[in-house]
Amino acid sequence: MRSQLRVLFRSSLLLLSTSWLGAPALASDLHAAPWVCRDSRGAVGDVEEISLPAGAGPLSIALGPDLALWYTQAGSGKIGRSTRAGITSEFALPTTGAGVQQIASGFDGNLWFTELAANQIGRITPAGVVTEFPLPNRGASPAGIAAGLDGNVWFTEVIGNRIGRITPSGEITEFALPTAAAQPRAITQGFDGNLWFVEQATNKVGSISFEGVITEFALLTERSSPSAIVAGLDGNLWFTQQAANQIGRITPDGVVTEFPLPTAGSQPNAIALGPDGQLWFTQLAGNRIGRITYSGAITEFALPTPGSRPSGIVIAPPGNWCLDGHVWFTERGGHKLGKLRAIAVP
Repeated sequence: MRSQLRVLFRSSLLLLSTSWLGAPALASDLHAAPWVCRDSRGAVGDVEEISLPAGAGPLSIALGPDLALWYTQAGSGKIGRSTRAGITSEFALPTTGAGVQQIASGFDGNLWFTELAANQIGRITPAGVVTEFPLPNRGASPAGIAAGLDGNVWFTEVIGNRIGRITPSGEITEFALPTAAAQPRAITQGFDGNLWFVEQATNKVGSISFEGVITEFALLTERSSPSAIVAGLDGNLWFTQQAANQIGRITPDGVVTEFPLPTAGSQPNAIALGPDGQLWFTQLAGNRIGRITYSGAITEFALPTPGSRPSGIVIAPPGNWCLDGHVWFTERGGHKLGKLRAIAVP
């Protein structure tokens, strides 16, 4: 069963990155392959920005089932949507001051998000219809969220110190963490069939099975403040260490390796798989987007807007029969969306 899940998940990532159309595997370097979209040209690191309404404060971003970019607006308390061409729209939430945080695409064809201040999980359809589900325990403060291969959506509770699971119909189950006051943040589906998450306060990375069995692993650098995590195509989990200014890697068996960033105090926070098959991350204080290969080589790209505070990152929507060569990111401080070319197109 576990091996079948690994194959399914790896296949889903490959399909996501090759337009769901059976195109060849991900690009192995930064040069354009025949299946990379030619509708725009540019060098690796070229950035385009899209201005959002004043005070939007975009935070988390995800690729939706409708092949659009969906993002949370922590400043305005709305959910935003952008097409690949940069046409944006907004959807107000029923709850005022919900404190919307992270967003993820579910296998049910909807987007799911966390409302930290309102203590709710939200669901929005591609048409913009919003439903909210209150959590059973007050003050849980849901933060991270991810789709599980069991067909459910999983989330973290920062203050509740639990991992939660919600079915497509809204039934919620919670699992307490073994370590007190761990402050679980981001969560992602791993190739091993488990969900993996970071514990920001206790400096650990954890995994949870679909049945709720939790395992925790301590990190090498003390007080590193892990903040985001993603599954890499190498079968390992990659995570940001915001306070330690490092990118971490952990194997499914719990072996940890850490990679320091070239720019001091850059505060890496969000991380995602890019169209080149490597890992791309935001540098909140460094005002940069970074790239790390599976061997640990790091490249950084400065952003044009000062103080943009990049906060979320995701692979670009595919084009017609082609793979888009960009990663998209949010600029919470600049109230913008950005896209950075990850694969050169001459």
